[in-house]
Amino acid sequence: MSDAIYEVVWPSSQRMLDGAKLAKRLDSLAGKTVAQLWDWVFKGDKMFEIWERELARLYPTIKFVSWREFGEIHGANEHAVLEALPGKLKEHNVDAVIVGVGC
Repeated sequence: MSDAIYEVVWPSSQRMLDGAKLAKRLDSLAGKTVAQLWDWVFKGDKMFEIWERELARLYPTIKFVSWREFGEIHGANEHAVLEALPGKLKEHNVDAVIVGVGC
């Protein structure tokens, strides 16, 4: 048996930030307005139809603001779309957002 001593190095770096606090979760989606944001990659149009149908089944009073209202969040106009986003969310009284990002 060897008497060698080995140093162990943790492969992760030192944590520099604790991160931002997350927004409080909604208690329910009943009566809430949910915005849909999409990067126009991989079948988001079909997925939002499914999520909308299934969430409406669970929460009949839920309302949706379509991804069509906001524009493409990734692409040639993404900076303008994202810059306008806070105002549009406020304009539509949005309570929550579903973001569809494909790859």
